[in-house]
Amino acid sequence: MNLRDLNYLVALEKHRHFGKAAEACFVSQPTLSTQIKKLEEQLDVQLVERSARSVILTEAGLAITARARAVLAEVDAIREISKLARAPEAGELILGVFPTLAPYWLPHVVPRLTQRFPKLELRLVEEKTEVLQEQLLSGQLDVAVIAKPYVDERLHSADLFVENFVLAVPRAHPLAAQHAVTLQDLKPHRLLLLSEGHCMREQALAVCTQSGSHEFEGFRATSLETLRQMVAAGVGATLLPMLATKPPIAHNSAITLLPFTKPAPSRTLALFWRKSSARSGLFEKLVALLGAVPQTQ
Repeated sequence: MNLRDLNYLVALEKHRHFGKAAEACFVSQPTLSTQIKKLEEQLDVQLVERSARSVILTEAGLAITARARAVLAEVDAIREISKLARAPEAGELILGVFPTLAPYWLPHVVPRLTQRFPKLELRLVEEKTEVLQEQLLSGQLDVAVIAKPYVDERLHSADLFVENFVLAVPRAHPLAAQHAVTLQDLKPHRLLLLSEGHCMREQALAVCTQSGSHEFEGFRATSLETLRQMVAAGVGATLLPMLATKPPIAHNSAITLLPFTKPAPSRTLALFWRKSSARSGLFEKLVALLGAVPQTQ
């Protein structure tokens, strides 16, 4: 038994297909299939049920794969400790951010990050929150920015900042003449929202529940920029996070932005990383830097 074979088994469990698992491991399908068979012989147990259409792991196969994944994670941690001992603030840092934050927050923090840690190679991954959570736990990400509440006993977290929402309305909207709005002002109005899977959708639905307003039926956007353009076109109103209204984002004269009176609806952004990570010291240094953003409350 060796680490290579454990990698093959983990890939097979993930892809449930010999060809796709082999491609992910950069080997031929016969090579991967042969090594899985040898692993079964060494362990004297069937790991995989093979058929023409699908790959199903046996109960033993699933249990062993879970342990294999843990072993590989520990090996990666050992390598990381060795690398960080030589250069604790150098090397690649894979940062995960969700789409309704990334384009508005990153321009404020990346320049300072690269200036403070010039030897750090920053790689950004932009995915929906659920994917970020999975990738962080699996080791595909080093750290991720996720909106709270989110708790996992395997992760550390540190709050970065609180970001208020503002109401974006067309210039001809009944609320456009006000200087600010309350949650109660939303009750007779329907809000344009994002599609399923965006955490911003869940946050906006929570505001709808509090205010008694409802979703604008028949339309769901895939991005905040689509929502912004729909508001500018006079279709309806929506909620925007404060950073999405700050420079370098250009002001749209067809849209009126209205702050909420206190307590304003908001979201709390936090940095998450695995408790098992060897880079916790670096991540703790990042918190103050990543939380330094324009006024968001």
